[in-house]
Amino acid sequence: MEKKIIAVVGATGLQGSGVVDSLYKDGTFQVRAITRNPEKYSGNADEVVKGDLTDLTSLTEAFKNANGVFVVTNFWEGADEVAQGKIAIQAAKLAGVNHFIWSTLPNVEEISGGAFEVPHFTGKAKVDSLIKDAGFENYTFVRPPFYFQNFTGQLRALPQQDGSTGWTLPIDPTKKVIHMADIHDLGKVVAGAFLNPEKVGKGSYLSLATELNSYNDILAAFRANGKEYSFTQVPGNVFSTFFEGAKEISEMMAYFETYSYMGPNSETQIQHAKEIATERFTSLNEWIQQNN
Repeated sequence: MEKKIIAVVGATGLQGSGVVDSLYKDGTFQVRAITRNPEKYSGNADEVVKGDLTDLTSLTEAFKNANGVFVVTNFWEGADEVAQGKIAIQAAKLAGVNHFIWSTLPNVEEISGGAFEVPHFTGKAKVDSLIKDAGFENYTFVRPPFYFQNFTGQLRALPQQDGSTGWTLPIDPTKKVIHMADIHDLGKVVAGAFLNPEKVGKGSYLSLATELNSYNDILAAFRANGKEYSFTQVPGNVFSTFFEGAKEISEMMAYFETYSYMGPNSETQIQHAKEIATERFTSLNEWIQQNN
């Protein structure tokens, strides 16, 4: 019997590569990587195809004969996430896709009644209703967490004015409000969803969160692995002046403090993700051991 094809958008990114790896490891499906630069692709997919979220024709062609698609957009690359979401939906409909999985986040503006503005969360969330109304036989929403990988990337520990290395951020370090995981584990949730459309294919939300941590918990995890980092809390309006894009981070952390990363009443979605996943998740402690 011919394997059904799953097409993975953003296959070279952190989310997409994790999805490719989990699907490849499971072996049930034929995995098609979709990237703007197929000649540079070196991952585990069975095939690689050129496709672009800003180009309906290329994406429709890339989705051809695919039973399922996983779609993620990248706000930090300047993406208009609503526009790209619309193109992905249209391409999937034209290609006859059965199962559409969308990487989304909580609608911060809605949750906070407009008190916080976090476009890289809310922009993705605005696409959810379009997917619900698109008429796919199966559709599922996955919510990625605060990545452990942020600690080696955008939010890595930096030299501080007092000579220490650590973080200066606008968040109370005692508040357990940050839902976290190794982002590659999102692939285990997505693979589980493609394998079980009868369980999660009617609009289920699956939120990946291996742990719920405070910054003090994060410091303790690094300390347990021989890394001593400092933490300084600063007011949001001060942090917002530090660099371009800092205001968005400040608003996001204020939202975390008030509602948590995944927002109110997210426990069921978190549990659902754990149950559907193809394998267990990596803890922060394990991730630090593997990556330091």
